[in-house]
Parts: sequence; structure tokens; C-alpha cells
Amino acid sequence: MNRDSDAPKPEFRLPHSLWRPYCQMKTASPPIEVESTNGVTLRLKDGRELIDGISSWWTACHGYNHPKIVEAIVSQAQTMPHVMLGGIVHDQAIRLADRLAPCLEGDGNRVFLSDSGSVAVEVAMKMAMQHWANRSPNGKTSRNKFVSFQNAYHGDTTGAMSVCDPDDSMHANFKGFLLDQFPQPIPETDEQEASFDLFVEQRKDQLAAVIIEPLIQMAAGMRFHSASALQRIERVCRKHDVLLIADEVATGFGRTGTMFGYQQAEIAPDIMCVGKGLTGCSVGLAATIATAKVYVPFHSERWEAALMHGPTFMGNPIACAAANASLDLFETEPRLEQVAAIERTLRDRLEPLAECDDVNSVHCLGAVGAVRMKDEVNVSKAVSGFVEQGVWIRPIRDTIYLAPAFTISHAQLGKLCDSVVQSVSRVGAV
Repeated sequence: MNRDSDAPKPEFRLPHSLWRPYCQMKTASPPIEVESTNGVTLRLKDGRELIDGISSWWTACHGYNHPKIVEAIVSQAQTMPHVMLGGIVHDQAIRLADRLAPCLEGDGNRVFLSDSGSVAVEVAMKMAMQHWANRSPNGKTSRNKFVSFQNAYHGDTTGAMSVCDPDDSMHANFKGFLLDQFPQPIPETDEQEASFDLFVEQRKDQLAAVIIEPLIQMAAGMRFHSASALQRIERVCRKHDVLLIADEVATGFGRTGTMFGYQQAEIAPDIMCVGKGLTGCSVGLAATIATAKVYVPFHSERWEAALMHGPTFMGNPIACAAANASLDLFETEPRLEQVAAIERTLRDRLEPLAECDDVNSVHCLGAVGAVRMKDEVNVSKAVSGFVEQGVWIRPIRDTIYLAPAFTISHAQLGKLCDSVVQSVSRVGAV
């Protein structure tokens, strides 16, 4: 029997073989083909240009094609595009780690490099659990569970999916396959903190860590929480000796108005994950930063106490060169001042939309402005309308948001805001 001849034949015809992310291929509109990027614009194959309002999933903090980053990439590619980090090291990775380590409070911090934010979260979870195992005389621990929060999103790999919202996220289909964790409401009030405190106290012998995106749950639809909520969470973690992981993959590198969102709450996470803007929208790279407190139990004569993780392209020299160039730009160009100016404009232009009948709420912080509608947005129609206006804006569920490059001009930002205002005003058509 010819097995191939008995296999079901595809009933679809597509112009190419690319399987696109986060879309139902059968019903989705054709993707917009981009030919090149420059500054804050996307140039399409048909010659049109769009102002990018979401900076390629919040990565293009310096805009596209920044010459300093391009130069660093080209130079490194000509010198050494890649070497394995197992038993070998290179200057770009060493320099980058030394610059990232102080991003958490304290001395002796350690930086583990990987290739995506989701993997950075996986590494953080493994670090947290093994931290407790390494502290145990027999190398075993019952502290292998995590507290996450409602609406959370931390990535698409298996461990990261387990700390996403189990019921109201894009990963709900995997319920039953993933490890069960402990999603909780974010404690914004004294009463909620007391409830959270009791919950953690009753399960502290099971808990490795608590994980949260500081200030904004970005991929959840730009859901904001207060700095005081982060302080409440840290207070409970310290009281019950549970590690605290700050997932700053999306919120880090100036997006919330400070270099890292946790800094606005003046808390001290034990582990922090960074990515996205780390390389200035050029090459995939992420990092997991651990404090000396977390690292010390790994520093041992025992082989089994080592962290057994090692992505093939971790510490890729080209990516590290891009990240070092990006950090140079944060040091030499006024990025946080630019973010402050963006926030002022977003507040001025978007906050009045809160008075509209179809709007649930409006929140602006740093270089993020989010208009939450009372009903789900028809994303396909909304995107088409935005493209007609010469902008690239892609809503998430019920939220129309802006998260532009920090280098955007006032006029370009104004056009983005105009487009959002027009979209909200004709929400019935959207």
C-alpha cells in the first residue's frame, strides 16, 4: 500500500509555504508585504509607506536600521559570526553580560544569554526551581510551582505557557498538557494583598517563585497595574522566602518610562528576563539575569548543581554586538527623554477618548498608549483601515494601542494618534 497516496490531500492553495504566527490561515487576510524599513516607517512592495505604531512587537526602540547597530552587526559578521559558548567565550558576550548584570540591584549578579524572551523565561523558571533543589542536602525539592497572575502572558514555549493565564489566553487550548501553576489576581488593595499573602503562606513549601511583567501585561492586551501592586507582591515574597521573577522582556529598555519597569516600584527582583528591545530590533537575543543570592547554590563542586541549559546560538556574537550597540545608544542618545515626550503626547491625545461611549478605559505610560474598547475589535477590518491611513497599528483583542519607536517625530506620532482617534470614532465600522 502506498501510504502517501492514501494521505489526505490539502484543499487549500496559498501563494507561499510560510505558516504565519497567531492567525487562522484559512480566514486571515493576506499579509502585507514589506520591502524595507527605515527610521519608523515600513516601505511596502507596492511603494506605499506606513508609520509603524507598534515598533515590530515593541522591539524597535531606536527605530529601524539605526546606523550604529547596522555597523556593529556588519563588523562582527565579518570578524566572527558565531562560535558556541560551551567552553568558548568572546568579548561581545563578556562585555554585554558585564553591562546587563548591574540592571538588578546588588553585586555578583550573573547573566545567562539565550535567543528569545520565551526561552529567557524558561531559564528563569529552571533557575528558580533548581535554586531550591541545590540548597537541599539531597538535591531535591518540593518547591517546583510558580505563582503567576490573571491575564499573564510570558511566552509560547511549554514552561512559559504554563505561567500564562490558563483560561483567557491564546494558550487555553493546551490546558491539561501544561504543568498546573497558581494564577492569582494582581493585589491592588490591602484586602487583595491579605488574600495573596494567605495564598502564598499556605503553599510556600511548593513555590519556587512568583513571576510578573512589571506595570504592563503587554501581550495580554496592554493591561496596566500600579507600582504599589508590585510592592505588595514583593512584600509577600520576602515574608515567605519566595523568589520574585520580573519578566521585563516587553517592558524593559525604556518602554515604561524607566529603563526597567520594576524600578518605578523600587523593588528588587531576584531574577529578571529581558529581550525584545535588547538588540534594537535587529537580531534575536534575550537574557536572564540572576542575583548573587540565586546564583550561589549553583556555584558548587557538584556537577549536578550546574544549570543544564544551553541554546545552540546563545551568546551569538552578532546579536551581542547589536545589543552592545543598542546599549551604547541608550547611554549617548536621549531615549528616556524621548519616551517622556511620547507619554505626554499620548496622554494629551488619547486620554480624552475615555469619554467615548464605546471606550472602556484609556491608559498611557511611557511609550505605550492603550484604548480598551467595550467590545472586541475586528482586527482585520481595523488593520485595513489603519493601512489606508498610512499607519501600521494592529489591535489586540479589545485594545487599540500604540507602542512606537522612541525616535519617532512629533508629527509622525501625531498621525498615529489621529488614526486611533478616527478609528475609535467610527468603531461601529471597525
